[in-house]
Amino acid sequence: MSYWTFFLTVFKISAITFGGGYTIVPVLKDEFCNKRQCVSEEEMLDIVALGQSAPGPIAVGVSLLLGYKLKGRGGALLGVLAAILPPIIMISIISFFYEAFASNYWVRAALRGMSGAIAAVMLLAVVSMAQQVLRKHKVFSLILLVSAFVLAWFTSINTAVLILMFALIGIVVFSLKGREEKGDES
Repeated sequence: MSYWTFFLTVFKISAITFGGGYTIVPVLKDEFCNKRQCVSEEEMLDIVALGQSAPGPIAVGVSLLLGYKLKGRGGALLGVLAAILPPIIMISIISFFYEAFASNYWVRAALRGMSGAIAAVMLLAVVSMAQQVLRKHKVFSLILLVSAFVLAWFTSINTAVLILMFALIGIVVFSLKGREEKGDES
């Protein structure tokens, strides 16, 4: 894949996908894993996990990491540009016509209708990623998933603290598991 093809693909996805990063991620996954087959499902899952943990919008983080994976540093830069240019262009245009858009019944109705579709796409993304994780590490992942949900839903613990806490648990458990597997091989 050329730099130009990568840039145009991410730019197009960023331009036509509304609702933020969690709606862009499944489209990127479909394009680069299923259609172009240049990234495996597991690699994309890792890219999404890293993109979520980085500061800033997830769409930018995932595009940066995907670009780096496919094209190195230049690809990372193109991924960021391709992810941020469409929203910047759209926001700039909308700002000129804000008053007309804000008071237009049809525009408000269209945006309300899109919010339902965005929620469905986000739910599908969560289910798809959860299925991939649970396939590989069934019991442990299920325990972490339920624990994170319960803590997020029923306590006032900051989401960033929960993410860091479960990331540390995962690092510890999987590094110990990796050492055990290396010990079994020798």
